[in-house]
Order: sequence, then C-alpha cells, then structure tokens
Amino acid sequence: MVAQAPPPTPAQEPSSQPAVPPTAALVVAVCAASTASLFIRYAQAYAPSLSIAAWRLSLAAAILLPVAWTRHRLELRRIPRGDLGFIALSGVCLAIHFATWISSLAYTSVASSVVLVSIAPLFVALLSPLLLHERVTLPVAAGIMLAFSGTLVIAFQDACASPGGLACPPLEALLSGRAIRGDLLALAGAATIAGYMMIGRRLRARIALVPYITLSYGIAAVALVLLALVARQPLTGFAAPAYAWFALLALVPQLIAHSTYNWALKWLPAAFVSISLLGEPVGSTALALIFLGETPSALKLAGAALILLGLILATRRPEAASPA
Repeated sequence: MVAQAPPPTPAQEPSSQPAVPPTAALVVAVCAASTASLFIRYAQAYAPSLSIAAWRLSLAAAILLPVAWTRHRLELRRIPRGDLGFIALSGVCLAIHFATWISSLAYTSVASSVVLVSIAPLFVALLSPLLLHERVTLPVAAGIMLAFSGTLVIAFQDACASPGGLACPPLEALLSGRAIRGDLLALAGAATIAGYMMIGRRLRARIALVPYITLSYGIAAVALVLLALVARQPLTGFAAPAYAWFALLALVPQLIAHSTYNWALKWLPAAFVSISLLGEPVGSTALALIFLGETPSALKLAGAALILLGLILATRRPEAASPA
C-alpha cells in the first residue's frame, strides 16, 4: 500500500484546470519529441548509444536540480517513502527506454525505430484498466487502433521495400539481419516507456512536476551512466559537436517534450497522453526527409495519414477518457 501524501503546499500545482490546455501542450511536446531521432543520428557519428543516453538524462537532471533544490526543497522532503520507490522505478523504466531505443537507431531506419517505439499506447491501453483503474473509452480505443494501423503500414513499407518494388525478404534473412535487432530494441523501448507513463500517471496526481521529473531524470541518468560503464562505452573525450548534440537532446526532446508529457499526466489519463506519442513518427519522418534525405514513399505517407486520423479521433473529447 502506497503511503498517502501530505496536503498540498502553496508551491505545488493547483488542482483546478491549467491555464494552458493540456491537448495544446501535447502538440508542442510531439513537435519537440520529433527532433530526438534526428539529433541522435547526428550524435551517433561521434559517440556510442549508451553514452548519448547518459549525457541526455544527466544534462536534463543537472538543469532541473538547482530549480528543484531552491524552489521545491520542502516538497522533496515530504515525498512519502513509498512514492520514492515508485519514482525510482519510473527512472529505471526511463533509463531502459532510452538505452534500448537510442541503440535501435544504430541498427534500423529512423522510420522503423520511431514507429515501433510509438506502439507504447497499446501497452498502456491494455494495462491501464488493471493497474490504474482507468477506463479506455471507445473513441480512444478506436483512435489507438487506427493510429497503430498507420504504424504497421509504415513498418511494412520499410521492411519490404526494394529497388524493384515491395518484396519482403525470407523470414530467416529478416530475423538474422541488423534491422530486426533494431526493431526488437525499439519494441523494448515501447514497453518501458509505457511503464514510465503509467507510473507517472499514478504519482503526478499528488507530486508536483519539478520534484517528480528531477528525481526521475536523475535516477535514469545514474542508471545510464552505470550501464555505459558496464558496457565499457566512453563518457568523455568526444569531439566538440557531440556535446552540442547532447545539449540539444537534453533541452528539446527531454526538458520540453518529456517534461510536458509528465505535466499533462496530472490532467489526462495515461492512455490519452501516451497516444500523443504516435505523432512522433510523422514529425520524425518529415525531419528525416529534410535533413537526412530519407524520402517517404506513398505507403509511408498513407501510414502517417492514418496516425493523424487516429490522433484526431482519440483527442477530440479527452474528458471522455476520465477514470472509471
């Protein structure tokens, strides 16, 4: 049984509706998150994947720590021990998510990696009724299925495209290739980010944003540094551009996108927030076209359209997805 938190202090977030609509904030978060795969691809020219993940979370936690210590010190001290355990678990989930997903980009395409990691809403939708007692309504379920159909279309085109047209390779060749390793790593990233979202939904109802993300990002940073050391991946000695990409990853997709997702979890169910992750493949595909020269095919554009339709359907009435 999780201990109950003390009454909110004036420094905590108010329980009334926020000044910024949560759905509008999620649009900003999706745009910011879409830059992650591009920044990671550039950073991988200078540093290994675990090093990139460790720097991303370490810089984000370092930026938040002075704010949390000067403005939220009392709230940090009042967090119950049981909640601290869940925060630690959320940090571990976040660390595994970044370790697996960033590594996947070294083996498979941006489209496949981002598409597969974006099926997290399916894990959330399946587990939320059991773990969070949140009812997934028919519009949200239909939106998830429609958007997931779009991700399948994109993944099919990416796996089966060839110079002569669509021709899927034999199963043996597919399973033994580098792409399947990246796809499995991306799926592991999807499962762990789903766990991170559900834990955040449980805690954000009673813990303010800055204390929560400071502790969660900090624990994830420590876990990633340890993973990098165990894997004998360097943490220093990179060329100057690497540190610029690390900083951009910490500021844009981490502090803006992920922190906005955590902020929205106070106001919206986990299944609703997690479905916004499905917008990331659309943004990432567009950025890959502009900066990496990865031209999307007609099938990829069709899949992107399905994802957008699913998002529109699921987000038209967020109040319908309230806890049962």
